[in-house]
Amino acid sequence: MNFVLALLMLTGNEILKKVEDTYNAPEDRVSEVKMILVESDGSQKEREMKFWMKGKHKKLFVFRAPADVKGVGFLVLSDNELYLYLPAFKKIRRIASHVKNEPFMGTDFSYNDFAKSEFTKNYNAKILEENENQYVLELLPKPESDVNYSKLIMFVNKKVFLPDSIKFFDKGGNFFKIMRNRKFNQIKSYWVIGEVEMENVKDKHKTIMQTIKEDVDVGLSDKIFTKRNLKRAK
Repeated sequence: MNFVLALLMLTGNEILKKVEDTYNAPEDRVSEVKMILVESDGSQKEREMKFWMKGKHKKLFVFRAPADVKGVGFLVLSDNELYLYLPAFKKIRRIASHVKNEPFMGTDFSYNDFAKSEFTKNYNAKILEENENQYVLELLPKPESDVNYSKLIMFVNKKVFLPDSIKFFDKGGNFFKIMRNRKFNQIKSYWVIGEVEMENVKDKHKTIMQTIKEDVDVGLSDKIFTKRNLKRAK
């Protein structure tokens, strides 16, 4: 019996791969998102954004409101190909390596947080603990990984194999922000995240992203994910 149970037990890396596979399961997706920036004093700013994704790497984010960010676009073609379009300057700027870990457009997400969809490429995982509802994983960067965190602690929901939350630690080993997934939705045969909150515990600042509408497996064209389209995406 013990031998059989041992065969059924998942390793940390196997759990992490299941999380990654769950997130990347749809062939493509289109989402309308409300973004709420919450300041330390409780005041809020709202933004509207549209998001296209195909496969693991191709992503396009375009702000639709308010006026001061309308038309700003962010294109991801791979881990090393990130582009930002600022309509005020009518120029596309490639995001340099030293900038990828900086906050994206005043949010609590970095450019890399939005760009990366492959945990197993960048981290090795081990199980810290397990309970009825969650696996708790410690993720340590692989030597060749391009991440700006010393480790992550991921609380994996056993029902949907997506994170309930992730704690982020800076290069000095200090806990400085936490991502909480507030809602999971089932679309077709897929589990998707309906609301996510990223909180910088040091600055007492939060970014909340609420999915208003989402479609999957719609047959997106590769032409959507081009620098030419970045300027005119709507």
